[in-house]
Amino acid sequence: MRGIDCEAFRLSPQGLSPEQRAEALRQLYEHESRQKATFLGYQNNLRPRYAEDLGRFLDYHLNNIGDPFRGSRVTTNVKWIERAVLDYYAALWGARWPHDRLDGESYWGFVLTMGSTEGNLYSLWSGRDYLAGRCLLEEPEAERDVSRADGSGERRAASQRLVYAQAPAPAESPNAYAPLAFYSEDTHYSIVKAVQALDIRTFYEIGATRYPNDNPLAPGRPWPREVPSVGGPGGPGVIDIAALARLVEFFASKGHPILVCFNYGTTFKGAYDDVEEAGNVLLPILRRYGLDERKVHCDPRRPEKYDVRTGYWFHVDGALGAAYMPFLEMAYHSGKIAQRGPNFDFRLPFVHSIVMSGHKWIGAPWPCGVYMTRTKYLLRPPSVPEYIGSPDTTFAGSRNGLSAVVLWDNLARRSYEDLVGQALYTESIAAYAHRRLLELQARLGQDLWVARAPLSLAIRFKAVNPELEFKYTLAVETIYVEGEKRTYNHIYAMEHVTAELIDAFIEDLAQPGAFPEQETAVPPPPSDGSAPAPRGRGLHVPHNGRGFRD
Repeated sequence: MRGIDCEAFRLSPQGLSPEQRAEALRQLYEHESRQKATFLGYQNNLRPRYAEDLGRFLDYHLNNIGDPFRGSRVTTNVKWIERAVLDYYAALWGARWPHDRLDGESYWGFVLTMGSTEGNLYSLWSGRDYLAGRCLLEEPEAERDVSRADGSGERRAASQRLVYAQAPAPAESPNAYAPLAFYSEDTHYSIVKAVQALDIRTFYEIGATRYPNDNPLAPGRPWPREVPSVGGPGGPGVIDIAALARLVEFFASKGHPILVCFNYGTTFKGAYDDVEEAGNVLLPILRRYGLDERKVHCDPRRPEKYDVRTGYWFHVDGALGAAYMPFLEMAYHSGKIAQRGPNFDFRLPFVHSIVMSGHKWIGAPWPCGVYMTRTKYLLRPPSVPEYIGSPDTTFAGSRNGLSAVVLWDNLARRSYEDLVGQALYTESIAAYAHRRLLELQARLGQDLWVARAPLSLAIRFKAVNPELEFKYTLAVETIYVEGEKRTYNHIYAMEHVTAELIDAFIEDLAQPGAFPEQETAVPPPPSDGSAPAPRGRGLHVPHNGRGFRD
């Protein structure tokens, strides 16, 4: 790491002396302060301050283990604060609140200990099991086993035992409980990773292996790995709804349940999928093939009983946009801005789950976030551990209670009006940065590939030299545009970014050597994003264009 003596941080069996420890922490503080002053390349808000009011809680163990709406034997939990944060976002996202376990339309959710990756994993896990016709049943032998133990004098715990049950697929519809995942080429890499980790099949994998010549987007040509985005890699970054509809119809006609991941603020381009339009286009297709609503029989002991479930699951990865766009919508309705983003939240009845990061637009000092769904989509947990005194309904076991405190403190400090002002400020800074980069492009007389999606806080441009990448902490993406291999950087207009910082950045970019020559004449992959049939599991989830270097 530049400017850091890593040897100063090496730990020994004897620990470090007070002087060594102080020197290491000094280096750490100076490094973080230096990088913070010029931080532009990621969607992290570095402005909020928490240490003065919340620093004292670092000496306490705040653990929200288990369900947020149930008690816990870990008495240092702060679940009442977590519930206050969840209620806030339920109201903001048009969900029915407060949570009521007897009201399936009310919301359920939890504060994430990781970032939105945790919420994406949880949503895809939930969607997989929901669409696969799985349910959790009480194991009938549990009470009998406990009675036998009591009769023999052996002491045994009488805890509830649940088992997964799988609904059998009807003979006339063998794919009824074989869900397939759909996501666009601009989707965050955590979705790609989650699909692989959860062993969820994608439309590409099944299409390329079972129907190699039947690609509905280009018959006879290889299948696309992911749903195309409008305009391809060089476009604004939103999902191509027409292409999605054709792909969904192909597999819905064969009986597959449909799992779609939408983006609301894509990682590199900051684009917002039109979830409402997509849902309105897809629902008639799903209805045509009986996937809008269906009966799921999953208890073999009671064949007359069934669940009524949708044959689709729509998840919204709103890591950035779900925190930001509701306030821009408020600004739009009050006449303060001429444009707003598309609807994405629980006002849309076909949305199953939403995830948002707390360390991005909001500005938490470490990764965290919020996951939310409707109560009726929550499968019961596989265990109700007596040890912690709470159902284990969340993804993790122990969860960071301090994250809930940080989010609560941030929201408690500011009104809706304040947050509308923040949204308008970041939008104006993004517009300013975009304009300055276009001016620089004209000044230098060369194409810097400057682009900004509508209302995006991200502005992308031709990659700069490694020194400037490090100084401004810039992300990298390599894509193929019109037969050229292009490497981009981008900046994000967050609350801590000022016009002065943008001006200093532009002046650095104006210096000779700021934009090194790129080798663009490299044979690209197929222009339609397609690929040959996979030769094994794991080959169908590429991470090209996810912010990684080649």
